[in-house]
Amino acid sequence: MQLRFGTGRRARTALALLASLLLAVAGLVAGTAASASAAPNSVVMLAYPAWAPNTWYAIGARVTYNGADYECIQAHTSLTGWEPPIVPALWKMVSGGGNPSPSPSPTPPSGAPGKPGNPSVTGTTNSSISLSWGASSGTVTGYRVYEGTSVKATVGGTSTTVSGLGTCTTHTYTVKAYNSNGESAASGSVTGTTTGCPASGGKLPGAPYLYEGWGNPPNPATVMNATGVRQFTMAFMLSGGGCTPAWDGSRPLSGSADASAISQIKAAGGNVQISFGGWSGNKLGPNCSSSSAFASAVQQVINAYNPAAVDFDIENSDEFENEAVQDRILGGLKIVKQNNPNVKVVVTFGTSTTGPSWWGTRLINQSKALGVNIDNYTIMPFDFGGGANMYQNTVNAAEGLKNALKAAWGWTDAQAYAHMGISGMNGLSDQQELTSVATWTQIRDWAKSKGLGRLAFWAVNRDRGCAGGGVVSNCSGIAQNDWDFTRITAGF
Repeated sequence: MQLRFGTGRRARTALALLASLLLAVAGLVAGTAASASAAPNSVVMLAYPAWAPNTWYAIGARVTYNGADYECIQAHTSLTGWEPPIVPALWKMVSGGGNPSPSPSPTPPSGAPGKPGNPSVTGTTNSSISLSWGASSGTVTGYRVYEGTSVKATVGGTSTTVSGLGTCTTHTYTVKAYNSNGESAASGSVTGTTTGCPASGGKLPGAPYLYEGWGNPPNPATVMNATGVRQFTMAFMLSGGGCTPAWDGSRPLSGSADASAISQIKAAGGNVQISFGGWSGNKLGPNCSSSSAFASAVQQVINAYNPAAVDFDIENSDEFENEAVQDRILGGLKIVKQNNPNVKVVVTFGTSTTGPSWWGTRLINQSKALGVNIDNYTIMPFDFGGGANMYQNTVNAAEGLKNALKAAWGWTDAQAYAHMGISGMNGLSDQQELTSVATWTQIRDWAKSKGLGRLAFWAVNRDRGCAGGGVVSNCSGIAQNDWDFTRITAGF
């Protein structure tokens, strides 16, 4: 039987925190060793390691790139094309010794043109950004458009189009004029983003998890009539052997209690989101041999139920903390979305109180690197040692997710919020964190105010009062009316 809660989640949280601490300590030690080995005995210098792609950088980490030093201002895993000068959302420049401001630009040679006027973006496509700028004074042979230290265009006039860019990618440019005497000072910078970004995540109705595996599952039509909720997230789709999908790994796609519940929901005018994975059980991610095989398994489920969304609850060391399986799932989701553009694709994963862990940030960055059109990134803000104030810690975790999405995708705040979701745990969590009816109302209202795209909780089975009942499968462990949390979620 697959359980959502238990000591395993606490162990996962502790290991994740320990791993983060070890990464931070390792980075500090490496940086110190590099500094010591680079400096002569009689001189103390700061020598930072060279920036490299596919490397985890914590906030405060420093690197050298093209002779300049940069400090990380947003934790992330680097990718090719995210060089420090190109992504000011991730890095700020510091001079060679760590001074708070960059070294002054070199003085243009005598007879060089004057500095061009600041550029502006005049148009974008899926693969290009068009620019124009003010003419330089003096004798001008032409203009060079720079992205960081790389020349992206050389033209005779005051406009150009930079082509061959990736879809939904962000680029920052400066312009220098030149003649036979040399180059001018650089213009101010301008940042543009190519088109083709995923549409705003698209808001899904509030959809609490409903699980037919334990916890005295309620009749969904009864809950719908009592609360007004119109969608449920049905859990969990696992491996029935190899890459064959089955409810809980044992109940078939047709003729099961899950299929019957979905029929009742649809007959009452509702729909479902179907969740794959979870904390435990034999999952499809590790069992399917390739992304295409994983996508084929998911397609069987979509064909059987025509859900509003498919939710991939990526947890534990077999999926979340396994790079090969993460990438296999993401590759499969890219195929699923291409073949089912009207079905929302959601990824759900754990979080710290300040936002995604290293593994969560990797998942986000890899979805961008692989071009996966994920509609919603949902965090589970519980079982993270959140303490007494579950509202504030949930907001803090969500803001951390927003910043990670902005860094990866180049989105605005509004775009990031629209691609975000919260999946809470009503009443008592495994770690005795308390989310009361009033707190869940606060969380819902905050999510609505920010334009989040998804709201869920674990689980409708537990949405019944049992003050002092502890953490069990069929009630919340607190005093409440039946279906209070579902009723609040329906108002999302």
